[in-house]
Amino acid sequence: MLTYFFLTAGGTEATRHFAFENQFATALVSFITNETSKEFVQAIEDTNLYYISQNDFYHLLQIIPQWEKLYRHYLEYAYVTNTNRLMSFITLDATERYRQLLAQNPGMVMRMPNKMVASYLNISQETLSRLKSKA
Repeated sequence: MLTYFFLTAGGTEATRHFAFENQFATALVSFITNETSKEFVQAIEDTNLYYISQNDFYHLLQIIPQWEKLYRHYLEYAYVTNTNRLMSFITLDATERYRQLLAQNPGMVMRMPNKMVASYLNISQETLSRLKSKA
């Protein structure tokens, strides 16, 4: 399992995303722009990683039509996931975000340390503990 996070101005981790078994994962902005990533990707469980350079990836797009379909699917998935996450921060309170996470991915809440789940939900660990006790 991987976690994606940024560091805030105060130096705390702000979790953006988790990638679970058999999921394609990348620091997409850095990959597309070919610039140094502002986000960190960290394995939080034993993980086998495979990687590909940007040049090799784009070469495969040119020679394998199915590769382009995979890429398009991943870009669409990333867009929908990020938009839904942003929308949850704008339209839902902490309780609703926690309930939504439990409904969509209960394994995340069970497997992840509270610190990471709280960071993902943009709430304190204390708030997460209160929400868990009510659930």
